Amino acid sequence: MFGISGEHLLILGIVLIFFGPKRLPELGNTLGKAIRNFKDSLSGVEEASFRKIIETPNPNPAQNSVPPAVQTAQAAPAQPIVHTDGPTVTSAASPDASFNPDGSKKT
Repeated sequence: MFGISGEHLLILGIVLIFFGPKRLPELGNTLGKAIRNFKDSLSGVEEASFRKIIETPNPNPAQNSVPPAVQTAQAAPAQPIVHTDGPTVTSAASPDASFNPDGSKKT
């Protein structure tokens, strides 16, 4: 029946008995204004938070600027780092001088 269930009809009947037919239009008008004010205040909060996000500057100004491509193209290639003050480490896969290439032990 037009999307109105029994619960809705019961609530409407109780409101009609409680407030009376003379005050129902006034009550509907007040309820409509309250809902409109609530929606307006929500949209105002959303706009204010959006403005705050936009107006907040980035704390790291280096991230705000993009370096030109020319500077990155002129950078020198990285040189390998060689440590000479530590112990020498040999790989387990390197051949040992005490074995022949076929795996037999040298005599």
